[in-house]
Amino acid sequence: MIFEREPLALMFANLFAPKPPLDEPSVEWILQVFGWALRWFDAAFFRDQTLLVSPTNEHFPGRADSVHGMADLIFRATAGYAGMGHWPLRLLPPDGGVPLAPPLLALPRPLRLASAEPPPARSGGGAIIPIAYDPILVNNPEALIAGLAQTLAHHLGAAAGEPPPGGLQNWPQATEIIGVFLGFGVLFANTAFQFQTRSCGSCGGPSPQRQAFLSQFDLTYALALFCVLKGIPQREAQRHLKKSLRSHFKSCMGDITRREAALTDLRGLLP
Repeated sequence: MIFEREPLALMFANLFAPKPPLDEPSVEWILQVFGWALRWFDAAFFRDQTLLVSPTNEHFPGRADSVHGMADLIFRATAGYAGMGHWPLRLLPPDGGVPLAPPLLALPRPLRLASAEPPPARSGGGAIIPIAYDPILVNNPEALIAGLAQTLAHHLGAAAGEPPPGGLQNWPQATEIIGVFLGFGVLFANTAFQFQTRSCGSCGGPSPQRQAFLSQFDLTYALALFCVLKGIPQREAQRHLKKSLRSHFKSCMGDITRREAALTDLRGLLP
């Protein structure tokens, strides 16, 4: 067998080409999930209303005098940014037990609506969607917000008329991408650990963490895609990312902007 030599110019081009920030199958899947989300979860709302939510007092102001009160304050803001403030959602208190599967509901229409906060909890009558949370995560607000956003993404994703790309076996991973699509990418990337560490709030141990299903690098790529589609400057997201992810985020932004065909397809789903 005769092997053809690679042209010298091509060899040098490949040598100095940017290293992909993520493996190609993962990139393709993230692009597909974003396309699926744009088709099912109001592309106009994504374009006009969805914010890049930051872990700051600007987006999560206020204080409460109890763990549950603080969690509920954060939850109401999170639901509002997700465009789900009009859903019949109720955050269960820490001793509320494990919620049963929510009853079948006539889902709100439109699915997403700009509103400041969910309606007040109902004292009786009317179906609600109970939302559970781990009270220890109140000591790590970023992890709490990301966990609540993923729960909201789970309920929103269930309203789609077809399974996400990759099928239902990838459901937890898909809900994390939906969470990035809803604007919470910085918080997902910053808290993407593959384990949970429990710690008391005052014993000086590690901060409590949420359970993650995608790596911090996958989620940072999805965040970069969100920013490119929304026209958000790189520095706007980068300044809120933990330092260890900033160079990866920059690399992701560059990789995405070079994918002209994929971006054209996704932008074609925007009204």
